[in-house]
Amino acid sequence: MDRYYIYGVNFKDNGKIYNFKSKIRCPINVTVITETEKGLQFGKVVSYIKNDNTKNIDELKDIIRISTKRDYEEHLRNLKDANLALKQCRELVKELGLEMKVINANFTFDRKQLIFNFLADERIDFRELARRLAAIYRTRIELRQIGARDKAREIGGVGTCGQKICCANFLNHIDSVSMNMAKNQGLALNPSKINGLCGRLLCCLTYEDEEYLRCNEGLPSIGETVKTEKGEGQVVNVDILNRSFKVLVNNEKVEVTLGDISGSSK
Repeated sequence: MDRYYIYGVNFKDNGKIYNFKSKIRCPINVTVITETEKGLQFGKVVSYIKNDNTKNIDELKDIIRISTKRDYEEHLRNLKDANLALKQCRELVKELGLEMKVINANFTFDRKQLIFNFLADERIDFRELARRLAAIYRTRIELRQIGARDKAREIGGVGTCGQKICCANFLNHIDSVSMNMAKNQGLALNPSKINGLCGRLLCCLTYEDEEYLRCNEGLPSIGETVKTEKGEGQVVNVDILNRSFKVLVNNEKVEVTLGDISGSSK
């Protein structure tokens, strides 16, 4: 049985990491040529994965080779030509009057496919655009509609924390974020406070959600009536991480920890 090494490879800085198998050892940060469903791609090895527990190794695509100087020069040419193709595509979009915003363009390494990512509020009939682009570049054209989070990742920016937004900095995979995460953390459901530059819920809401859920276990909700050593009262504030809350008893706010209540009732 062939011996394979499993590596994580990305195709752009902070891009999604894909697993590939290889018969040769590849140092971390070395650039490689990989086989993908879209054709050959130029990427960078960013991680080594122990294959002891890796299932379905045979289903992984191959690392063809460590890139050469000539491969790198070809990659740079592809980047330059893709930038020119982006400008051409935007001109055609304007000429055809299409309600779409083209974000970027990328050639596969072997130039068998030219991929454009775009934003649009509705479905777009881009068949004429694809036909014209194919006539110019003589390769397969793919026009892919992306979401607001993907746009933020491509454009970048500074978040409310003062740091570069996570999706453009270190996130390789964007997890789904739900309103329940904001509720679990006791945040005010104000869009200006819990939404990122993309207009969607902040990705960082996922980072501490598990810890908030753990700390929230057994805590009463605001408005719930509980019995304390100083009498029965209504919960008016909850400090999740410190597992404490304030109860209004006889018009006085009493600080209570979870172990101090003797019972609760709705």
